[in-house]
Amino acid sequence: MPPTSQTPPPGRLPEDGLDSPLSVADELRRRDTIAMVRTALDERRATLAFQPVVQARLTNRAAFYEAFIRILDPQGRVIPARDFMDDVETHELGRRIDCLALEMGLAALRQEPAIRLSVNMSARSIGYPQWLTTLERNLRADPGIAERLILEITESSAMVMPDLVTVFMADMQSRGICFALDDFGAGYTAFRYLKDFYFDIIKVDGQFIRGIAHDPDNQVLAQALVSIGRHFDMFTVAESVETAEDARYLIDIGFDCLQGYFYGIPSTEAPWLTSRLSKRA
Repeated sequence: MPPTSQTPPPGRLPEDGLDSPLSVADELRRRDTIAMVRTALDERRATLAFQPVVQARLTNRAAFYEAFIRILDPQGRVIPARDFMDDVETHELGRRIDCLALEMGLAALRQEPAIRLSVNMSARSIGYPQWLTTLERNLRADPGIAERLILEITESSAMVMPDLVTVFMADMQSRGICFALDDFGAGYTAFRYLKDFYFDIIKVDGQFIRGIAHDPDNQVLAQALVSIGRHFDMFTVAESVETAEDARYLIDIGFDCLQGYFYGIPSTEAPWLTSRLSKRA
């Protein structure tokens, strides 16, 4: 008897199909989340959360802050990025998120002349007119702001279009902007590109950092990544630093900066303002 809509083909269970109840429910949830994100962007329901990146030899001082965009639902609750970022990365919605993050980050730099700030972006946004317009407009209005702006590009994103990234970086670096390669070691970087990219900063992925004080394998890998950074004259940052033991080890092997919950969680309250108020108290 040939298979019917009620009879799955031999060896295939009903739940294996794309139209299984579970997959349908998941797809509907994904669409609802994407629609919520699109509406939030239309209504500019977003904020930045800031996390300090501290100097390894002076850990009570932030070298710069990383700005993470937070998209909010109608009640003001954060929509978890894990629920939508993978889906929007290659679409215009992802470019709109990058635009808003850049706009808000540049506004924070204008408001606080004493800080440096890193803003995340996808390499795909380089060719997005609105993103480029936002950047150029702010650089023309205040050229000095470039020296306090760091643009973070993930390793996987940079590898998608290396030629475009290298040309863009060279242009912006000549104007004072720094570039950070985020999640270094997590992807499949062709190391030959490193000498062409000229990233100013490499941020070593947290999978090599968490628990490193007691993990010989990660110790070897982290030391190798630090050596690569030194060879190419790049500033090194350890991500996901969560314990004092790990921090001490990372400082001892030569990381320039540390970032993670041990030094501060991302906060929507600007840390530089909180620090200033506590000193006055």
